[in-house]
Amino acid sequence: MSFFPNLLSALPGAIAQGLIWGIMAIGVYITFKVLDVADLTVDGTMATGGAVCLMLMINGMNVWLALLLAFLAGLAAGLVTGLLHTRLGIPVILASILTQLALFSVNLHIMGEKANIAINPDKYNTLVSLRDVRSVSLSNPIFVAVIFTVVLIGVLYWFFGTELGSSIRATGSNLSMSRAQGINVNRNKVIAISLSNGIVALSSALFCQYQGFADVNAGRGAIVIGLASVIIGDVLFSKIFRNFALKMFSVSIGAIIYYIVIQIVLTLGLNSNDLKMFSAIIVAIFLGLPYLKEKYSGKRKLAAVKGASDHA
Repeated sequence: MSFFPNLLSALPGAIAQGLIWGIMAIGVYITFKVLDVADLTVDGTMATGGAVCLMLMINGMNVWLALLLAFLAGLAAGLVTGLLHTRLGIPVILASILTQLALFSVNLHIMGEKANIAINPDKYNTLVSLRDVRSVSLSNPIFVAVIFTVVLIGVLYWFFGTELGSSIRATGSNLSMSRAQGINVNRNKVIAISLSNGIVALSSALFCQYQGFADVNAGRGAIVIGLASVIIGDVLFSKIFRNFALKMFSVSIGAIIYYIVIQIVLTLGLNSNDLKMFSAIIVAIFLGLPYLKEKYSGKRKLAAVKGASDHA
């Protein structure tokens, strides 16, 4: 009987987390859907952004400037992956694994050789905090995350409408044709991968403020959450949202749905040690849905054609 009250009590936190991780998922969307590559760097940059932001804030830097530098740190991490791929010819997935591996050590150095660092919202001017998740005020992390999401989608919608942004989309759509048209595809790959990881680091900086600490292992499995959000949004809203901005918005909704599902699993009292397994199952289900839907609709069409021919 306590399931629904407990779930309702936990929903604000799940929505806030979903919105913040939805910003990360928008970064994943750029590489996975726009550029059509698999970039695993995000598992590293999801820790880098938070580490940079919190360490700078602890040392007295303004929160907005700390966010900007966290974003730039993510750009730098993505730049390394992009250059490893384009300059050394290493496949993207392997280049991103190499960068992710190196980032573990880099993140430890950033955090002063500590596995985690904490920040007290009473002493530092954080933009979001878990303690405000149920407050009806402008400081509520849900409200703040919505503002960040809307602004980010607006900026990205403008950017991908420019000549450079359109050429990046063309590169992801048809690499050979883009190269034949004189588009610098290597440059576009580096820009897109860097931008993606910058956004991931920005999300990380917000999330670490929200939970009050940064951890060197914070990004482990982040790519799974990002892909889950992208796939859930695509499966549920691809027929409704045709506009590029709305497609990015669907990714954010996908992240919220993902965290609500995870919260339902936890509220049911299932073992939290199995959370990674449930995450994998959720992703597998939503990854398989488009294929199963297409396969089922194909069979229906075939049966309809066969039926029509039998009548004839």
